[in-house]
Amino acid sequence: MDIRFRDINTGIVEARAVVRLTDQILLNEITILSKEGNIEVEFPQKTFKAKDGKVHNLDIILFDTEDQKNLFILQIKEAFYTWRKKQKKVRIYES
Repeated sequence: MDIRFRDINTGIVEARAVVRLTDQILLNEITILSKEGNIEVEFPQKTFKAKDGKVHNLDIILFDTEDQKNLFILQIKEAFYTWRKKQKKVRIYES
């Protein structure tokens, strides 16, 4: 599994990941967040508004078991930490 990251320096978003599952299948827009010093992985969701006005979120990526989901998240986090060691974060401040 090949994981590539794009650096995003906006708010709590650290980076976005693109995961190559096979030669022809890419999984796009996995978000790496930094909340209270912890790194979290957020998967893309489909959001829609129902006729009654309620907003519903549907997960696009589904796993057979919670263990498979946790393993996938750990693999992404490990790849992110390795990538971040190579690609140092650069902050630009305007005065």
